[in-house]
Amino acid sequence: MADAWDSVVSWINRDRSDLTDTERRLWDAYPTGTPVDLGDDRPDGTDDPARLVRAEVISSLLLGAREAAPGKVPAVRLSGARVIGALNVSGGEVGCELRLRRCTLDETPDFSNARARQIRIGDCAMPGFDGGGLRVDGFFSLSGSRIEGEVRLIRAYISGGFRMNGVRIHNPDGYALFAGGLTVDVGTFVRDSEIIGGTRLTGARMTGGLFLERTTLRAADVAFDGDNMLAEDRMECSEGFTCEGTFRLRGARINGTLSFHNGALRAPAGRRALHLSHARVEELILTPRERIDGEVTLGYSTIDVILDRADVWPAELRLNGLTYQTLRGEPEARRLDWVALDPDGFRPQPYEQLAGWLRRIGREDLARKCQLAKQRARRHHLNPISRVWGVMLDWTVGYGYRPWISGLWLVLLLALGTVVFSLHHPHSIRQPGERPHFHAFVYTLDLMLPLETFGQRSAWDPSGWTDWLAWGLTATGWFLATALIAGIARVLRRT
Repeated sequence: MADAWDSVVSWINRDRSDLTDTERRLWDAYPTGTPVDLGDDRPDGTDDPARLVRAEVISSLLLGAREAAPGKVPAVRLSGARVIGALNVSGGEVGCELRLRRCTLDETPDFSNARARQIRIGDCAMPGFDGGGLRVDGFFSLSGSRIEGEVRLIRAYISGGFRMNGVRIHNPDGYALFAGGLTVDVGTFVRDSEIIGGTRLTGARMTGGLFLERTTLRAADVAFDGDNMLAEDRMECSEGFTCEGTFRLRGARINGTLSFHNGALRAPAGRRALHLSHARVEELILTPRERIDGEVTLGYSTIDVILDRADVWPAELRLNGLTYQTLRGEPEARRLDWVALDPDGFRPQPYEQLAGWLRRIGREDLARKCQLAKQRARRHHLNPISRVWGVMLDWTVGYGYRPWISGLWLVLLLALGTVVFSLHHPHSIRQPGERPHFHAFVYTLDLMLPLETFGQRSAWDPSGWTDWLAWGLTATGWFLATALIAGIARVLRRT
């Protein structure tokens, strides 16, 4: 058996007489998957012939130019090489593992529409990677690599996990990671990395979660575009994560936790730092290490639990249409400031949503304050006449949400009338035997009650300027008594 295998090896070697000594080492190592290490240091730009390997040799091996040794698993495992030319297996079937370490690739590898078992290109330098439509049935890693160009993984499928830990991608004039429609079945780990240029994951499916801890994303406009993406379990933009540019998750679905704990969100002047509208998130942890620099949009999203801090709220926060089940992290009273940060001004829905949540947790007092804050915010957008009327309602009855104010006004006006009519007695309009004894307090109370109760109003008639006071007390009494009754009825109805 060994003699037959040696014959096959000899025949293949004769067929590839053009191989250099270094390439022949790789060629001979392939059938058994033996690693070929050409040096410990990174060979960036080296012209050492002992480290040069043509990309076509690697491509030929990946596409099955050699058979596996009996009882062995073939693989291309190469370290410390400079790969010359284009590593192109586009549309092919790669039936073995590819592992490149500390290599320099002169041209962008092309794995578009190919199918591979396992790819590890670690600690390498290259001008990009084209994996559009690539299907990897195992593990795919670019960890530790330096890439001066675009990593392209449009509609790629990776079943065994995706790793880009410690990677540096630099493509400031375009997309650094272009992976719309990418599907990863296990986990996607992009930790301790720096990505300069846009990251596009629109429509991506991260069924094992997405982890971006200690990673920096930087772009002139949109640094991360994850519109309509799906992440199961967790999406971690935390523990040192930094996004300089807009972080978009419009229409995204996070079936678990979306965390920005100890992260940072910074946007160019006048731009949105976080665009999380029309999304579905089970838990949002918005506790970055610094105040969010730029607008945050949570409009029309459904978020079960929101955990945040007031000291990191942005200057502009859009909440219109947002629905939630629980708010955590801040005292309930601070939420009245939270809903007032909309840059477009008054929006009724955030106040109604907050008031409803406050009632559900038993804070009816704060719910009434929220409704009062809603009316005050609304007043600033009314015409001048309606604004004046609103001020009167606020000062006198608190828009009906503070009925005790109307009671206080009633007491103050009752005291005023008692003093004035004690000093300036009204004259009697009845005969001495038919009129009741005048009492300033009772007379003032009779004026202010909607219906005459004590017989003082019809027996005594003020004159001069006190006549105007009497009319004013009557009108004000009707208004305040009605507001007081309505306010008490509102409280009783909700309890």
